[in-house]
Amino acid sequence: MLVAEILKDKGSVVFTIPPGLSLGEACVELDRLKVGALMVCQNDRVVGVLSERDVVRAIARHGQAGLVRPVSDFMTAEVVFAGAGETVAILMERMTDRRIRHLPVLIEERLVGVISIGDVVKCQIAEAKHEAESLRTYIAAG
Repeated sequence: MLVAEILKDKGSVVFTIPPGLSLGEACVELDRLKVGALMVCQNDRVVGVLSERDVVRAIARHGQAGLVRPVSDFMTAEVVFAGAGETVAILMERMTDRRIRHLPVLIEERLVGVISIGDVVKCQIAEAKHEAESLRTYIAAG
């Protein structure tokens, strides 16, 4: 399955925040939206990703004082992207190798969606079920 197909089913809603937003305000957004990561954008360009992992590290290192500092101080600035034509297998490898859980998807330099590890696992499970059902049908047909 391709990234474009996942986004077609999932939708292309992307939650973004500006890099100057305080970490505390970003935490409120993560909770309100019930997501594990937010894309950090400036002038319609992805400049970072703020994940729950980034928040935990910020608080572990800076305590409560970290909550008033800007997201740009703690976000992952080396963003790894996905393309609409890439396969789930490629994404799984990239996510595993880089130990990341969210990949922003770009088409012609424009942010069009985010694929999470949950989306990838859901896709893999659906493909495995489909394959198993096809095998059952084939065996039953004799």
